[in-house]
Amino acid sequence: MQVRAKKNLGQHFLKDEGIARKISETVSLSSLPAGAKEWGEISVLEIGPGMGVLTKYLMDNGRGLTAVELDTESVDYLHRVYPDLKVVEGDFLKMNLEEIYQGPFALIGNYPYNISSQIFFKVLDYKEQIPVVAGMLQKEVAERICAGPGSKVYGILSVLLQAWYDCEYLFNVPPGVFAPPPKVMSGVLRLTRNKRESLGVDEKFFKTVVKTAFGQRRKTLRNSLAPLIAQSGTQPDPELLALRPERLSVEQFIDLAKVLSDNLS
Repeated sequence: MQVRAKKNLGQHFLKDEGIARKISETVSLSSLPAGAKEWGEISVLEIGPGMGVLTKYLMDNGRGLTAVELDTESVDYLHRVYPDLKVVEGDFLKMNLEEIYQGPFALIGNYPYNISSQIFFKVLDYKEQIPVVAGMLQKEVAERICAGPGSKVYGILSVLLQAWYDCEYLFNVPPGVFAPPPKVMSGVLRLTRNKRESLGVDEKFFKTVVKTAFGQRRKTLRNSLAPLIAQSGTQPDPELLALRPERLSVEQFIDLAKVLSDNLS
């Protein structure tokens, strides 16, 4: 029995067993960075298991595994082939993850390409529950998440995620190991929750500063952030304002948000 890949769901089923095993090992206890191991025994939530090529290796890890799948055909397949697997049918982006796990869990998957960025934005809402995020997505998105200041692909996702996670780009995956093959290269990454407990500034305002700055990334911060600067009534460092957003580190963005928020009610 096979599941038909559906273009509208961004499905590209991994068929290479070696790569599936390698991806599963990114959340195995033996391979986790020290910071993640401090969380102790954590369950695993897989997004978009499809026909379960990654799922079976995650089940072999012997930890509590739940799979979230939107495609009814895939859900039926998983129930038949993996009767012991807990499958939650639905849209991950609309789910309250606290209804699945009350404690910490690792997030992993061969993420649907059409919603991969949205998935990682949602991770931020559950950062106190998710010490590890790993899996495969478009190479360009994975590179963007892990990029540092000065890179042309460094952007909103880079800053917001790196404020809370240490991000590692692990390896490339070619199109030929999927059915059907995507038109782009894929990449595997892993995010590990860092030690930060607070930004020292309202998180919503921090996101506003970052998104506003990169919304006009070719402009200097003095121009792109002009409305926020005027609203704040505070003048940040002129040398900083002369830079474009891709030149600022995560810490500089946090400090900038603090300065701009000082006079806001």
